[in-house]
Amino acid sequence: MSKKNSYLENIKSIFLAVFIAILIRSFVAEPFNIPSGSMKPNLLIGDFIFVTKWSYGYSKHSLPFSIPLIPKKIFGKIPKRGDVAVFKTPYDNRTDYIKRIIGLPGDKIKIQDGSIILNNVKINKKRVEDFLDNDFGNQIRIRQYTEYHKNVDYNILDITDQGIVDNTQLFEVPEGYFFVMGDNRDNSQDSRFHKVGFVPFENLVGKARFIFFSLENSRFLEFWKWPKAIRFERLMKKII
Repeated sequence: MSKKNSYLENIKSIFLAVFIAILIRSFVAEPFNIPSGSMKPNLLIGDFIFVTKWSYGYSKHSLPFSIPLIPKKIFGKIPKRGDVAVFKTPYDNRTDYIKRIIGLPGDKIKIQDGSIILNNVKINKKRVEDFLDNDFGNQIRIRQYTEYHKNVDYNILDITDQGIVDNTQLFEVPEGYFFVMGDNRDNSQDSRFHKVGFVPFENLVGKARFIFFSLENSRFLEFWKWPKAIRFERLMKKII
């Protein structure tokens, strides 16, 4: 085989590999990293997660750079209450957020003294052991609760029940939209704020499934820090 033919074969192999990677990323699963503490205690800064694309169907936001090749939603599946989902924020349709699905289309939601009132029923929560967090080198305790929905329960953090969005207006979730909240209730930009608001169905990218890698106080490319930075206890942890 000539050098020219060998070069062309290598180029073809590279393009094929890139094409397959794009297909997997668009239609099967995509990795994301957690950049903020809005989903503590369940997701920590430095967690790397896999998000399945088939969970809620496909839209333009399933594709790289949200290329508008898919109209609205195809093969759409309504998420379950309590799912942890990645979505494109409605205000720019570009930024990835990860939050928990609290309200489905038609639901009426109100936050009262830090508790969720869903369709006129208060969602039960129980105080559990405080969450130990690190604040600029100082260890602090944050109130932790287990919140109980019909099909799922999970832990949340709640510093105070009189924060700026611990008492809200009544939200009525429109058809085709969802109400989302972060698990770190007093440190989350979510549907309680006008900047995020209700999330359109087509903006849902996928469902968060499990943590495949986790680093503490280190960037992914700083591999020389991995021996001390990897949180081994979080590897392959299912996201609830």
